[in-house]
Amino acid sequence: MKELDDITGAIVDAALKIHMELGPGLLESVYEAVLARALERRGFHVERQKVIRFEYDGMAFEEGFRTDLLVEGRVVVELKSVEKLAPVHSKQVLTYLRLMNLPVGLLINFGAATLKEGLHRIVNNLPTSASPRLRVNQSQP
Repeated sequence: MKELDDITGAIVDAALKIHMELGPGLLESVYEAVLARALERRGFHVERQKVIRFEYDGMAFEEGFRTDLLVEGRVVVELKSVEKLAPVHSKQVLTYLRLMNLPVGLLINFGAATLKEGLHRIVNNLPTSASPRLRVNQSQP
């Protein structure tokens, strides 16, 4: 099993290369496709547009949440191609991490002039994964 630091390091390395070669300004979907393929070529298992199933009040939903990439089933990667990130973008990644009970995610903005300013590591260090009323990818007790 690959270590989290190895996975996130490979994602960052691939994203840097893509940003240097393609530059900013393309559609988010283009960066998603290229990054997914680049990571697969490096031997990583990548799921695109991964649905995050959840339950609320006894009802199951699959419509609410979808992460751009899930790498090795352990790292959420949320991509943007905007001029400037907003606080809601980090909150979006943290929400996904909490709902999936995962420790780390990357928020990557390919719209930034340099990827250094567009790259953020988000850590889920809270003891509980989600509200008891909102159950995600788990069976009822």
